[in-house]
Amino acid sequence: MTHTAARSSGEPPWGDGALLDTLPDGVLVADADGVVRHANDIAERLLGSGELVGRTLAEVVALQDLEGRDWYTVTAPYDGLNIRRMQAEQAWRLPDGTELLVTTRMLRKGPHHPVEHVAVSLRSARARDRLDRERSDLVATVAHELRSPLTGVKGFTGTLLARWDKFSDDQKKLIMESVHSDTDRLTRLIAELLEVARIDTGRLSLYPRPVDVTAAVERVTQSVRAGTGREVLFEPDPALPQILADPDRFAQVLTNLVDNAVRHGEGQVRVTAAARPWEGQQLVEVVVEDEGEGISPEIRKRVFTKFWKHGTRGGSGLGMYIAHGLVTAHGGRITIGEAEGGGARIETAWPVFTGQ
Repeated sequence: MTHTAARSSGEPPWGDGALLDTLPDGVLVADADGVVRHANDIAERLLGSGELVGRTLAEVVALQDLEGRDWYTVTAPYDGLNIRRMQAEQAWRLPDGTELLVTTRMLRKGPHHPVEHVAVSLRSARARDRLDRERSDLVATVAHELRSPLTGVKGFTGTLLARWDKFSDDQKKLIMESVHSDTDRLTRLIAELLEVARIDTGRLSLYPRPVDVTAAVERVTQSVRAGTGREVLFEPDPALPQILADPDRFAQVLTNLVDNAVRHGEGQVRVTAAARPWEGQQLVEVVVEDEGEGISPEIRKRVFTKFWKHGTRGGSGLGMYIAHGLVTAHGGRITIGEAEGGGARIETAWPVFTGQ
């Protein structure tokens, strides 16, 4: 049935309304006289006023704003400008104070025609409130992470400016090295925050091509050895197939995992690489293990969340979240287990290059 035919017959364009029960939001549909003709289960649950069909729209949508004005009077779905088709989403409250987000649509044959049907969409504001709280928590955490190195920079530069003549050259050099270290920390944090934003918004840029796993991991382990002075053992299987990955992103993930193992783990850090079948496809599994206390099963699910931290050895808490986002963006997987010696075992799996 077309929209035109449905409207001319007095029936709404969605037919008998059975489809409304499949929607995630509460929906009410009233006719030209303001009588509710269709209402799905969620609408009845949200409004909590029993059977809705057959009652007037003004009666069943008994909502008020913070100033005590009722929804029907303010919205005036059948009155007002005769070209209106939509009332944007607004927050309204039930008598018990529960907040609902309400969107109203007025269906007309055209401008200056009377309203034939009014469709009202309702949803709980709890999801929005939870999102607002998460955003507030994120802003507070970011502010804290940025403030710490900025406080150091401000303190060192302020001291240097106020007592320049009283410091020796060696002391000035030491202060400037501290400032340089804090600015490096700020730069890394900002780069990580930008990476998180790209992952969250789906704007992550990947340039996959065949990657020699053995050579790529060897470069990473050599870099970590040079930077930390810790020995990292790399044991690849012979004749590993190439993987299809962005080489820079692959190196970013492995550097993060190996560096975490060196900083947070204990004893020998070991990296292995081997081809493994998984769910009908061939993957190359790269595993990073340490001999520390490991990550308990109770907190493993939280490791890949933003700003997750465990222990006392600093860090922004974004590295594992970024690693998870990068691996999954390649069609791979990353999991946390326990090494044979009791330390942490981080497993990453990457798709094999098939030549296509």
